[in-house]
Amino acid sequence: MDSPTFLIRPAEPHDLAAIVGLIRELADFEQLTHLLQVDEHRLRPHLFGPQPKAEAIVAEADGGQIVAFALFFHNFSTFLAQPGLYLEDLYVQPAYRGTGLGRQLLTHLARLAVARGCGRFEWSVLDWNQRAIGFYEGMGATVMPDWRICRLSGEALAALGKA
Repeated sequence: MDSPTFLIRPAEPHDLAAIVGLIRELADFEQLTHLLQVDEHRLRPHLFGPQPKAEAIVAEADGGQIVAFALFFHNFSTFLAQPGLYLEDLYVQPAYRGTGLGRQLLTHLARLAVARGCGRFEWSVLDWNQRAIGFYEGMGATVMPDWRICRLSGEALAALGKA
C-alpha cells in the first residue's frame, strides 16, 4: 500500500472551521477541553487580521481534507539577539499518525525558521506524553530539564495587570 501524500501549506481564512475542529480534538487528547474558548470568530483576527499575532500551517490528505495543523509565532532570544520560532500547537489526527506527517510539519517549520533567520525553534511538550517526547528527541530536539513554564492567566493576570 502506498504511503499517503500530504499538501502542507499556509492556512487560509476558509480553513478556520477545520483548524478549530482540530484544536478541539487536541484539547480532548490533552484532557483540557474545560479550558477551550476558541471558535472561528475569536481565532480569525489573530491569524488573518490586520496585525496577526500567530500563523498556522495545515496538512491536507489526498482529497483535500485537513488532517493536521501547526500554529506558531515569533519570539525573541536576548542571548542570541535573534528571533525564534515558537510552536504553540501541533496536532495530527490519530488516523494519520505514524505516516511521517508530524515529521513533515516540523521539517516545514524548521525550514521556515532558517529562512527567517531564527536562532531557535522551540515548543513545549506535556511531561506525560512519552511518545511525543521520544519522537522529538529522535529528531534531535533537546527536552530542557531545568526549565519550567510560568503562566499568568485569568484572575491572576488581571490582578497583576491592574497593579
